[in-house]
Amino acid sequence: MSLPGNRWPAWRWVRRYFGFSRAETRGFVLLLLIALAAAVLPVLLRPTDPAYLPAADQRQLDAWSRDLSARLDSGRAANDRAYAARYPARNRAGGAAGGSRYPAVPQVRLAPFDPNSLAAEGWEARGVPHFVAGRIVNYGQKAGGFRAKSQVQRIYGLPDSVYQRLAPFMQLPDALPARGAAGYAAGRPPFEAASGGVPGRFPRKPAHLQPFDLNLADTTQLMQIKGIGRGRAKYIVKQRTELGGYIAENQLEEVFVLRDAPDLVDSLRKYTFVAAGFVPRSVHVNSATFDELWPHPYVGKPLARLIVAYRKQHGPFATPDDLRQIKILKEENFVKLRPYVRCE
Repeated sequence: MSLPGNRWPAWRWVRRYFGFSRAETRGFVLLLLIALAAAVLPVLLRPTDPAYLPAADQRQLDAWSRDLSARLDSGRAANDRAYAARYPARNRAGGAAGGSRYPAVPQVRLAPFDPNSLAAEGWEARGVPHFVAGRIVNYGQKAGGFRAKSQVQRIYGLPDSVYQRLAPFMQLPDALPARGAAGYAAGRPPFEAASGGVPGRFPRKPAHLQPFDLNLADTTQLMQIKGIGRGRAKYIVKQRTELGGYIAENQLEEVFVLRDAPDLVDSLRKYTFVAAGFVPRSVHVNSATFDELWPHPYVGKPLARLIVAYRKQHGPFATPDDLRQIKILKEENFVKLRPYVRCE
């Protein structure tokens, strides 16, 4: 058997160019055919792409959506049952039909009444909304009672139509008497009359007040200073307790409710003092825990963590001045903190 190369010029050229023998030429041709088949057969044998059927995918998505909606609905129902079991009173007041959160109060026929003698239910029985009724009662208690209809009219949230309906039945004057007019002091029953009448619920603050010790005063004594009410007095005492005592009157400027009231700070400085030789309650920085350190107004959580970490790494503090080794503690803050810490 003779090769085609013996007859075809192309095969002669291949043998001559590559220097193949007949056997080598046969191998070369065979490899060439195999390579060609490897390149062509995958293309010829590739299966056709499946046809995309969006309807099937849409049905699957719809099924997932229905399943998710069912789970959400069951979760809401479980939450509603838990809420109803936890707050049965609210559930009864609110009702499943979306009614009012609060129980209905039977309405009464309007007749002359004293606004200072009504509770919140009494205002509701005369058509005042629930939240406004409570607001009216709270305002009256804090103001020492209503002295004129105009005070009721100024209650936030009271509809004008409701006020106009109730005003003719209120046993009060329409407006407050002018300051200085006859009857002005007599028209202030909750306060002490200027002429020395019977002291009321909120007695007039004394005009001449003797200075008192800032670290021994209670809220009642602090409230004798003009401009200091019960709320501010509580914050002053709270700050004193957290500090361990005031060592200077200028620390009052750090009280939250006095930061924007320099006139009140001046009044406190005028009528209070810090006793000479007073020693504040101090914190032992070598034994105090994180929970004992951070509530101090001059420490806080970041510094408390670093104090605990520093003494674990470097050992106990020898002197309070060693606190300066903590980088976040600024010098002015250290000066304020120094009287309130100890190491021995």
